[in-house]
Amino acid sequence: MLHHVELWVPDLDRAVVSWGWLLGSLGWEPYQEWAAGRSWRLGETYLVVEESPALRPGAGHDRMRPGLNHLAFRARGREAVDAVAGDAPAHGWTLLFPERHPHAGGPGHYAVYLEDADGFEAEVVAG
Repeated sequence: MLHHVELWVPDLDRAVVSWGWLLGSLGWEPYQEWAAGRSWRLGETYLVVEESPALRPGAGHDRMRPGLNHLAFRARGREAVDAVAGDAPAHGWTLLFPERHPHAGGPGHYAVYLEDADGFEAEVVAG
């Protein structure tokens, strides 16, 4: 079982808007809050977004470089995936691979692929 994931973000307020909405729409609950971060929990697993004071300056996250490419979440069916896809742009997400949506992962894979303003990718898969 995964314990937690921590994403260091360049803008906490922006991350709270996008990740807070996405996680909330998938059933995650707010868990912790502090000046530089927030977390959401589902079961025993939690996800943190933090604008850490130890963050090094630089070009930011690039999912196409070595490191984290994306996080994939399970949704409760195709209707939930469709709802996320429809509402995502209003919450700071851009639809990736729109020409192949909702089968960008292949004909038997129903999902939406999203990218936030900081370049983090999330995949929401019909469970």
